[in-house]
Amino acid sequence: MTMKKIVIGIVTLATAFTLSACASDEKETSEHENMEMDHSDMNHTGTGEVSEDLKVADNPTYEVGSQAIIETDHMEGMKGAEATIVGAYETTAYVISYKPTSGGERVENHKWVIQEEIKDAGDKTLEPGTEVTIDADHMSGMEGATAEIDSAELTTVYMVDYTPTSGGEPVKNHKWVTESELTAK
Repeated sequence: MTMKKIVIGIVTLATAFTLSACASDEKETSEHENMEMDHSDMNHTGTGEVSEDLKVADNPTYEVGSQAIIETDHMEGMKGAEATIVGAYETTAYVISYKPTSGGERVENHKWVIQEEIKDAGDKTLEPGTEVTIDADHMSGMEGATAEIDSAELTTVYMVDYTPTSGGEPVKNHKWVTESELTAK
């Protein structure tokens, strides 16, 4: 009788471990999918390099070196963070949807890609529905991806440094925040 209890106990433990491993795999898969949706695979810190064609804003609301509060949540910890303005440029900013070249789910309504980050975009504002090739690497699988323009906005875009409100390392040269996504400090 004791041997039978030991065998049942071993089988029960083995089953529990197997089910636990399956649940963990499902959780990791779900977390990975959520990361793609909330842009946590964005390149938070960039080089600060910009296209030679990008026009520096003549009279931006937020001068380079000044501070502002970020009022958007492109990424976790962004909303409410204090930003230092690193660059201010006049361009057209686009909301795009695209299928990453690295695989995975289609990214919907990504903010922002600018005119100078779209291959062969020229200088005319692209209409919603236009299919384009992205020449930017804000997120894994973005560079070279075919995207669809969702909307366009002629605006001043800002490159900013900030420390996430959720903690973590400071973000340097984040591209892009539009003027309407900032408020005075």
